[in-house]
Amino acid sequence: MIKDAKMGKELVLTVPNKMGTMANVSKILADHGINIEGVAGYAMGNEAKIMLVADDVLRAQDALTKAGFNAIESKEVVVAQLENKTGALKSLSTKLLDAKIDIKYLYGTTCSGGCAATIIVSTSDNEKALVVFKG
Repeated sequence: MIKDAKMGKELVLTVPNKMGTMANVSKILADHGINIEGVAGYAMGNEAKIMLVADDVLRAQDALTKAGFNAIESKEVVVAQLENKTGALKSLSTKLLDAKIDIKYLYGTTCSGGCAATIIVSTSDNEKALVVFKG
């Protein structure tokens, strides 16, 4: 059920929790021709975290930094392409469990019409997770 997996870079922005921030981030990236391939976010009081994987992470980080976003981390994640069908996430998470790899967090995108689901996952051992997914 795992079609492909590779190491990827994720940007994690720490931003003020205020209305319009995601609209601003997505506008900056779109204006620079950068596609967001996966995104998640959450608020914690007065702060928010936005995690995103883009088709050009270096350009994305540069564009966001130039726009005044200073609290940006780059993290290694595993980007997995799954068959878009029932049980695909079960297969991925069970492989990690069987290999005794802890999931720190994950998020994903999907679509109808037979295209792959993309899951971005951060684990206790991303290198080992990649080997497990490829095996």
